Amino acid sequence: MTDLDLFNNFSPESFENESLENGSTHWFASKLMRFLGYESWSSFQKAINKAIATCNTLEIPILENFTQADIIVDGKRVLDFKLSRFACYLVVMNADSRKEPVAQAQAYFANLAGAVQNYLQEAEKAERINVRGEVSERERSLSGAAHKAGAGNYSFLQNAGYRGMYNKSISQLKNLRKVPARRSLLDFMGKDELAANLFRITQTELKIKQDDIKGQGRPEATAETAGQKVRKTMLDISGIAPEHLSSEEDILKLKKELKNKNKQIKSIDKDTKGKKPK
Repeated sequence: MTDLDLFNNFSPESFENESLENGSTHWFASKLMRFLGYESWSSFQKAINKAIATCNTLEIPILENFTQADIIVDGKRVLDFKLSRFACYLVVMNADSRKEPVAQAQAYFANLAGAVQNYLQEAEKAERINVRGEVSERERSLSGAAHKAGAGNYSFLQNAGYRGMYNKSISQLKNLRKVPARRSLLDFMGKDELAANLFRITQTELKIKQDDIKGQGRPEATAETAGQKVRKTMLDISGIAPEHLSSEEDILKLKKELKNKNKQIKSIDKDTKGKKPK
């Protein structure tokens, strides 16, 4: 088998044969990149960064799954990663499924980690967890910017943003969607709705900083205006009002599923340690 046959095409046998044993089973990211049909490291690194973010959101130790390593390519030292099988799974699920080798790898890993019928749903779940984590980070950033601007009550500003986007307060939207009182609405939003809220939050923060908006009332008005603009865009594109979007499966359940997959995948390597397909 030539190098071209081995790479830019995903096959379970070839992938398994590329595993290395040195204290733990691992694969080099540079080789996984070629299996998945990526030509540039910078493009592939986006999938790695998303996978690391997912690992962090799940509170699974990153260094146990992603270890930086230097390799020599054409006489030059290049940064690479040693990836655990679970890290490979996360990278694959966060990769570009429009690439045929990625779709093949996603189907392989989805079945490997629990006989999932629809690997695209598996990838969608991983992406949703990622976006949810990004929203939390940006909420914290907006809260800090609002406090610095003099908006001491962040909950008022937060509610203004929802009111602009949904034409409803947070409590009204929770009642409509039957979200438990102590839970965040964000935990029951789909990927696309989360992405819309992420855009709303980042634009609110940008406007507050850019225009040096101060006080409590003006930042609230800024948050509401940003929400209204996102609402208009969503209506223009889909014709569906944001408040009428359906609730999704509790994201805490998805996180639990992924944590269980980590355990399942670890057990695979324990059972097959030292064995490679012929």
